[in-house]
Formats: sequence, structure tokens, C-alpha cells
Amino acid sequence: MRDLSRQEARAPLLAIIVLSLLLRVGTSLLLADDLEELPGTGDQLSYHTLAIRVLSGDGFSFGTDWWPDTQSGAPTAHWSYLYTLYLASVYAIFGVHPIAARLIQATSVGILQPLFAYLLGRRLFGEFVGLAAGVVAAVYAYFVYYSATLMTEPFYIAVILVSLYLAIRLTDSAKQESSRPFGLALLLGLVLGLAVLLRQVFLLFVPILLFWVWWANDRRSAWVAILPGLVVALMVLPFTLYNSARFDSFVLLNTNAGFAFFWANHPIYGTRFEPILPDQMGDYQELIPEELRGLNEAALDRELLRRGLGFVVDDPVRYLRLSLSRIPAYFMFWPSGASSAVSNLARVLSFGLFLPFMLYGLIKAWSDRRMGALREPVGLLALFIIVYSAIHLLSWSLIRYRLPVDAVLVIFAGYALADLVQRFGAKQSASAQPA
Repeated sequence: MRDLSRQEARAPLLAIIVLSLLLRVGTSLLLADDLEELPGTGDQLSYHTLAIRVLSGDGFSFGTDWWPDTQSGAPTAHWSYLYTLYLASVYAIFGVHPIAARLIQATSVGILQPLFAYLLGRRLFGEFVGLAAGVVAAVYAYFVYYSATLMTEPFYIAVILVSLYLAIRLTDSAKQESSRPFGLALLLGLVLGLAVLLRQVFLLFVPILLFWVWWANDRRSAWVAILPGLVVALMVLPFTLYNSARFDSFVLLNTNAGFAFFWANHPIYGTRFEPILPDQMGDYQELIPEELRGLNEAALDRELLRRGLGFVVDDPVRYLRLSLSRIPAYFMFWPSGASSAVSNLARVLSFGLFLPFMLYGLIKAWSDRRMGALREPVGLLALFIIVYSAIHLLSWSLIRYRLPVDAVLVIFAGYALADLVQRFGAKQSASAQPA
């Protein structure tokens, strides 16, 4: 079966984007202004409350004691500054109506997620695979579910796909010595900066991505990697200076890594990790040592990180076993009696449904030797899957932390679906031939 031309792919791509928009906008209209805490969406109340505080002139602080251990009126850098400012901006224009933020967000990611899944699939495997990847991204239940929540996930997933696509475009363009690499390098830096400002954990992958850009470009023209890195640094710098003024100490961006690493590796787990601490094991805030309670958020985050690393040094074997125990929690695709009906449905209709195709696509890409060289574009996707998963398996694993990996695995699911369709079509054509 021949591949489609770019012209032939336009109408199907438009239909895919329309489907994506209908699902996401429909979800936004269903949730409307309701801030009821649905499974895995507890952070949206914090972002909503913080945005209102910023809008009212109280800055990045809460009017009451708040999670994780922030005192009333005290400065907080635990939450994404960028996403908080997005919400505050929408509220400033439309009033405090979450539905306005939901609809803008759902419309944006409803276009970006399937579009860049298509563009990546097309770039790596051809038009037909691109369309198949776009379909999966459009209907992926977790992406639809989170698209309407007041959280960083929807935009974060979209900008990761965009950054991977731009990195591949940049290397191709630099190899051809065209006139576009400079603009592409700046644009890549901007998108990487947005990803970091949404979730600072992505900062751990940025050097690897930039190294790949330089390496894939035959280690020539180091500026194609340096320039995006400088743009990221310039985007983070204002928040670093702002934090330094508020906490009277160095805070690069957010104060959450220490909390997460401390809680994720606390001896209370033994060697078996629990994604959500059961009631019988106590409360997360109760695990914070009493003698640290008087510290401000930044100092507390640093001290908790130090103690979390101490847990690892004190018993590295336990840490290894604990990290391995996070694998089922991270890659969970089956329904659970401990989960709500909404969680089970979203899980099964996304990762559960498409995991076989993701694995099939990965295996096929490997057997086709498309993953044989990490310098190839598909190697960058493989690097992201491995590195990003390792980061969370070594710290805190939740299903929603895996969603950026799902977004990249969607490309391989599209590869598998396209291959199966083509095989079925070839078989049908062969059987239709006269004997």
C-alpha cells in the first residue's frame, strides 16, 4: 500500500483536529466552573486559589496555611509561575470563571497535541503513520481528561511534542546548511523554556536534548545547541532573581523537588512504594520532621532534599528495591478496586487500550533498525522515553507523571496501527486477485 501525499493527508488531518477539539471542548463544558476534585486533579484548586491571590495583589502566596507546608501569607514557589500567570491573566479578562481558562486551554491543546503527533509521525515514518499518531493523540482518554483541568499537564504535554519536533527540524536544517537554523534554534529555546517553566523536572532532560542536537549534527556547529540553552537560561533567570529576593537565598525556579524526593524515598515505605500514601501510613505533612517546621518554603525544600538523599546513601539497596517497586505504579494500565470508576475508565481507554500498539511500534522500529542509531530522530524519542521514565522511577511515580511519555509512545502506536492497516490492505488485495 502506497503512502499518502501531503495533499491527500490534509482533509483527514483536519477531521482529526476537529474530533480532538470536540472531545476536549466538550469535557471543558461538562466541567464548566466546577472545581470539584476529580481523581488526579487536586492541584487545580491550588492553581485557582493562587491565581486569585495574584490577581488581587497578594502575590504568590496563600491566604491560609497550604500544601505542602506553606504558611498563610508566606511566599511560595512550589507551583508553576507560568501556569499561575496564565490563569490570572484569563481571570483578569473574563472574570474568575474556570470555564474560560478550560476552553482556551482545551482549544489550544486540542489543536497542538494531534497536530504535532502527526508532524512527528510524518517526519519519522511518513504521512500515513502521522495521521494514525494524530488519531491516537486526539482520542487518548487521559489527554482528553486532563485537557480541561486547571493544571500544567495539557500545555506541558503539547510543548514537549513541539520541542522534540523542533529539535529534529533543527538538526535536519543545520545539516543542510540552510538559512533557517538560527530562527529554529531560537524557537526551540523558547519552547524548551516554556516546558521548564511549566514543570521544572523537564530541566533534567534539556541538556540531553541539546547534546543530541549537537551530536546528531555530526558534532559541528555547537551554537545550534548553545543558543537554545541560553534562551532557556534567560527565561528562567527572572524567576531566579524574584525567588532570591523573596527567600533571601538561591532558588532556581520552584521549591518542590526536595519535598517530592524526601516523601518518595522515606523509610516509611520500606521497599514497597505507594503512589498515594494510605491512611494507615499517616499523612505526607506528618512525615516532615517537627524541627524543620519553622523554615521558609525554600529552606525546607533544600533540607528535605538533603535528607532524602541521605535516605539513599544510608541504604542504597533499599533505595534500589524501592525504585524497582515503582515500575508497576508508573506503568499501570489495568483497572483497580482502589481507583474510582472515572480513573479506571480513563486508564483503560488510554494506556490500557494502546499499550499493545505502542510496544508493537517500538519493536518494529527496532527491527527496522530505525532505533539502531541514537543519532536518528527516532533515537531522540527513545532517549526521552528512557530518561524521563528513569527520572520518575528514581523519585516519585504517578500515572499522570507518565503522560508526557505516553505522548511520545503515541507516535509508535501510530506506526503500529499504520503497519497493521497496510498489512491487512495488502492481504485483502492479494485475496481479491483472480487465481
